[in-house]
Amino acid sequence: MKRIDARKNDQLRKVKIIPDFLAHPAGSVLIDMGGTKVICAVSFEPGVPPWMRQQGVPGGWVTCEYGLLPASTHQRCQREASKGKQGGRTMEIQRLIGRSFRSVIDLIALGPNTIYIDCDVIDANGGTRCASITGASVALQLAFRKLMEKKLISRFPMKENVAAVSVGMKNGECLLDLCYEEDSSADVDMNIVMTESGKLVEVQGTAEEVPFSREELDKMLNVAKRGLDVLFEEQRKIIGDIPTPKPSPKSFGSLGDSLDYALKNKS
Repeated sequence: MKRIDARKNDQLRKVKIIPDFLAHPAGSVLIDMGGTKVICAVSFEPGVPPWMRQQGVPGGWVTCEYGLLPASTHQRCQREASKGKQGGRTMEIQRLIGRSFRSVIDLIALGPNTIYIDCDVIDANGGTRCASITGASVALQLAFRKLMEKKLISRFPMKENVAAVSVGMKNGECLLDLCYEEDSSADVDMNIVMTESGKLVEVQGTAEEVPFSREELDKMLNVAKRGLDVLFEEQRKIIGDIPTPKPSPKSFGSLGDSLDYALKNKS
């Protein structure tokens, strides 16, 4: 099968990550994955959400806001602020991004502070959520280094990098890193979020046209893993090795229950 951009089936689109793209956030990058461009910015604010204070939950919080700029798509998309509400897709994606990073950030080490991840898509060509996660991981690493230098946090809270990539099936063939045209016509569309140590954070897979077999699922996971290894290498080119975090005390028995509540109710 010949792909639209002449790539091999298991080949990523060209990836470029520009660090410190913005002047004001604690950390930021511009990530370009095959024409999908996302500005990922990380901001730090003292204090935690009201629900954490009300329940007496120790530690901090990590959350995300995601959005498409009006001119980022083929036809202008209306700003959700002008509609008066967020769409279901937006809420799903920003919750996914928040979950992805709460899985690798020690919230106790973060202290009673909130980390905001803002992912603004300025050009969309498929895989915007995957590019957002891959870029935001670098922005977080840059931010935490700066926060440590300023002594706003006392321990490095991020355990490892996270990256994401799309994979799909079309006419019985497995394709890595789908562009917009491939994504819109794929028989199976899947997004894989993984940690650098190879652990799965989330697998979002849907049969759009043709149901997929267990063998095809395994093949998609294997192809995605090879692509993710390349993305992790691109991340390391920017941030190098991650500082070894000190473990937090494990005496907070209510933290897990409270986080379960938060994951269901917060972005």
